[in-house]
Formats: sequence, C-alpha cells, structure tokens
Amino acid sequence: MFFRKNSLSQPQVMAAIDLGSNSFHMIIVRVTGQDIQVIDRLREMVRLGSGLDKRNRLNETTQVRALECLQRFAQRLADIPPANIRIVGTNTLRKAINAQQFLSRAEATLGHSIDIINGIEEARLIYLGVSHNLPEDEKRHLVIDIGGGSTELIIGERFRPITMESLFMGCVSMTKRFFKDGKISKKRLHKAHIHALLKLEDIQQQYCDIGWDIAIGASGSARAIAGVISAEEWSTEHITAKSLSKMKEHILACTHIDELKLNGLDEDRQPVFVGGYIVLHAIFEALHLKKMIVSDGALREGLIFEALGRINQEDVHQQTITNLCKRYHIDVEHADSVEQTALQLLNSTAKSWHLQGEEHRNLLGWAAQLHEMGLTIAHSSYHKHSAYLVEHSNMPAFTLKEQQILALIIRYHRRKINPDAFASLADKSHHPIIYLCILLRLAIKFQRSRSHQPLPKLTIETEDKKLTLGIPAAWIEEHPLTMTDLEHEKEYLKKLDFKLRLKPQ
Repeated sequence: MFFRKNSLSQPQVMAAIDLGSNSFHMIIVRVTGQDIQVIDRLREMVRLGSGLDKRNRLNETTQVRALECLQRFAQRLADIPPANIRIVGTNTLRKAINAQQFLSRAEATLGHSIDIINGIEEARLIYLGVSHNLPEDEKRHLVIDIGGGSTELIIGERFRPITMESLFMGCVSMTKRFFKDGKISKKRLHKAHIHALLKLEDIQQQYCDIGWDIAIGASGSARAIAGVISAEEWSTEHITAKSLSKMKEHILACTHIDELKLNGLDEDRQPVFVGGYIVLHAIFEALHLKKMIVSDGALREGLIFEALGRINQEDVHQQTITNLCKRYHIDVEHADSVEQTALQLLNSTAKSWHLQGEEHRNLLGWAAQLHEMGLTIAHSSYHKHSAYLVEHSNMPAFTLKEQQILALIIRYHRRKINPDAFASLADKSHHPIIYLCILLRLAIKFQRSRSHQPLPKLTIETEDKKLTLGIPAAWIEEHPLTMTDLEHEKEYLKKLDFKLRLKPQ
C-alpha cells in the first residue's frame, strides 16, 4: 500500500504506535523518494480502557497485558532509528490517575518515550492520516473516528481541518457503561442511544451548518461495522443508514453480546461491537447521514505524515505559535528580541548545562514567543495568565507534556520561583527545564526596555547551579535599570540554590 507526498532523498524506515483505549496499533513504513510504502502493521486488542476502575485507576492486570503487548512491539522496533519512531497515548492514558506509573514501565519496555496527546490533537492527526489517503479534490470531508474511549469528528478540506471535536464516548466506554454484564435489551440500547445523542447535541448544529460532501469512517469500529454490513450483504455502499437499522434488528434479537453471530465480525471485536455501533448509529441520526465510506488512514498514519512534514520543514509547531501570537496580540518584535537573546545565552551554556538537544532550543524559543500571552487578560500577574493559557489551549502538534513544560517555564519567567514546581515534573528533565527558565528570565531582563538592542559582549562562565556574567563596564554605566534588575534576579535565583554572579569587565 502506498501513500502520497514525501521528498526524502535517502530511503528511511519509520514507525508509529497508537496506544488506544481498545487496541494498540503499530505501523511501519519505508519512505523512498516520493513514495511511502507500508511494510508492516501490528494490532493487538489490549482493551486498556476496560482496566479503569471507578476512580480512573488503571488496574495491574490490564497494565501487565499492555506491557506484554509492548514487549512484542519492541522487538519490531529494534532496528529502526529512534528519531524515526513516534508513540502516543490517547483517551485512557489522559484519564488514568496512575498513568505516569504505567508510562514509566511502558517506556522502559519499549526503550522509547511516549507522548500523551489531547483529544483535539488526536483529531488533527486522525484527519492528517485520513486526508492523505483520499483523492486530491476540492470536496469537504467529515471524518469520524470511534475509538475505545473517545470519538473524534473533523470537518476538513484537502489536508486542512476546518473544525475538530473529541467527545468522551467510545466502543469500550459505552460497553462498560451500558453493557458491562453483556446483557442486551431494547431498554439498554435506547438508554445508550440517548446518551450518545446528548454527547453530540453541542456540536450538531455547528457541524450541520458547516456541511460536508462525503462522510468517512476511520479506525476499528467503523471498519468492523462496514465488514459486517458487507459480509451480510446489507449494502454495497459501505455503511448506510438503512444497513445500520438492519444491524439493530439483529442486535435486538440477542439477549447477550456472546450471542452475536454476524458474518464478518471478528471474535476479538465482538465484546465491544455493540458499544461502537451505538455511537455510529447516533452520529448517523444526529448529523442526518445517509451513507459513509471507510478509510484505511487513521491516527498512526497521521503520526507518520506529521513526522515527514517536520523533515520537510512543514512545522505545525511553529504555525501554532504564530497563530497564538496573532490571537493574543503578542508584541512579536519584542518576543523575537527576547528569543534571540535567550538563544544567544543558550549557545554559551548548552554544553555545561546539558541543553544541547533540539527540544531544549525549541522549548526556550517557544516560551520566549508566548511569555506575554497573558497581557490580553491583565498586566497584573500576567505570567500566571500566560501559563494558564499555554497549558489549557488547544495547540496543534504539541503534546500535553510539552504544553505543561512550556507553561511551567512561562509561569516562572518573572517574580518568585517555586522550586517544588519543577520537582513535580515526572521525569529527570527538571534540571534542564530550570536552566531554560533561568535563561528566559535573563533574556527578558536584558530586553526590558523593548529597544531591541543586541546583547552586550558578555563573557559567560558556567558550572552546575552557577552562572557568571562578565559585562562590559561601559555598558553597565549606560544601563543602570538593567543592572538593578539583574541584582534583584540574584536574590530570586537563590531560592533555587542557584548563584548568579555579575562581573564588570
């Protein structure tokens, strides 16, 4: 199977893994010239979502089952360059209160990091995966992906999503809520259907007003339902409203999920099939759908195309930053000056402070661009407003962890610093993050006048938790306010057990 669009000169193998609430999926592709060829797919029905208890704690049995699956996946990843591997977690790992405990074990098993993405980012990546599998035309598409714990609905044209939504219902969560004991009845089916319609109520009018030309289903539930419809010969047009009504009759003829005997229904899909059907049937009713085709593309394909876009300098991260700057009327000229100053300081400290990764440079640059977002709310405590907006905005291409780290750097770019806030980071990255925060604070001090002047010719000496700035004496005399700010900064940094030394030269 081939996809379109790529411009890598050397062949590469890439992999993407989607840790879904129902299934874990892995896709491996070979990228050669303009072609992307799928060379392997793996899928295991882990049912991660079924392992959540009433307190949203992921039980040990489910964790072990998931880790055993990942151990098998890890073998297939062994010969693929780490930079060519992307792994994401979705709804269940967003909800689980002990997600970090599981992630630590999962990352150790795989030997690779795992990113948790929010629902809107999941929707964007799903659309990216589906849109690259469609003919190049001007038609508007409605893409629907019913996962285990959430359902994503996206309207878009070509490769551009117009509107996106992620609803908290999926084949596993609906099954747990309405068919936990496996029993089927007309009353239960009706209650589940009404519940799904209520979830759709908030977006129903908006989506119908925007409109679409073609409805497309993605991922397991849509494919499973389409497979049954085809095998039972209820329709020759993928999924239709009439064929879903026929399916309802067959479901109601059963008193238990185990009794479902439908041609084309896989045994491992059977336990959550009714839950997925309920969601799709409600979508057909709420959005007045007549028929739907099914796509091979989904989240994991979207991850591949996202990675290829970065290689080809199609950076969605930077587009997101640019859009936020426009939306919140950020002084871009000042933000650019702060960024240039911060990166200049980074160049002199990166080696000794272990900040040589591209991710450190990106985080510092993004934080510099967005640190004044909160001014649109109020100048008082604007750093807190900025941090809140960054952490809670929909930021395409950013993982939840990236947003949390960015928010933390921005929250403490001025005034007092809480050392415990950095220690709360789940991994050992908190020392580099503290250093990035310090560099941003210093850059803002040097650019406080907003005159966009370059840094003076500094000599910089670094040690662990120590920075000495050698500043030209003439510059010090001309900038007394900046020097006062830097003297105050020395006191703030003491709270971090960090020593800033200012040395005239």
